[in-house]
Amino acid sequence: MARLEWCIRKKAYEFIEPNPNLTEAYFKKAEEALKSIRVNTVKDWQIAIAYYTIYFSLYALLMRIGVKCEVHACTLAFIRSFLSEYFSNEDCTFFEQSLQARVDAQYYVDRTVPDEQYQLMLKKAPDVLVQCKDIVQHMTQKKVEQLRGDLRRAMGRGQAKQPKGKK
Repeated sequence: MARLEWCIRKKAYEFIEPNPNLTEAYFKKAEEALKSIRVNTVKDWQIAIAYYTIYFSLYALLMRIGVKCEVHACTLAFIRSFLSEYFSNEDCTFFEQSLQARVDAQYYVDRTVPDEQYQLMLKKAPDVLVQCKDIVQHMTQKKVEQLRGDLRRAMGRGQAKQPKGKK
């Protein structure tokens, strides 16, 4: 919850119109990433590609709901906070560990990603894509409105907690 509050204070979330075209575009990006895992055999790049398969799949859900977020950790905080009906705590922890693995693999030469995490990302990336597509297919407009309302209320509470004079 602390991460969500931080994201709200940083104004990481923006409401947009729910957009089926963007939803499909992000699913397409996830599918393309998944295909490229087979082509690229370098571990660090496979980690990045597997992560982006997962991330684009999750971001497609945000487009279905009409929430824009350009901070990956905040996208994952939204998933953990508002989509627990669809994703377990273990799923959310896996997403967060995958983000950390991607950062470690892409930006640091002195950090290694454990083989267990690497293999898990390769195994689960296609499953996350399928799961997200299923969620989008079955998500009702009523559910979209509820999720938008939940975020709107959380954003209102986040603004209320902000000290005066601070932005």
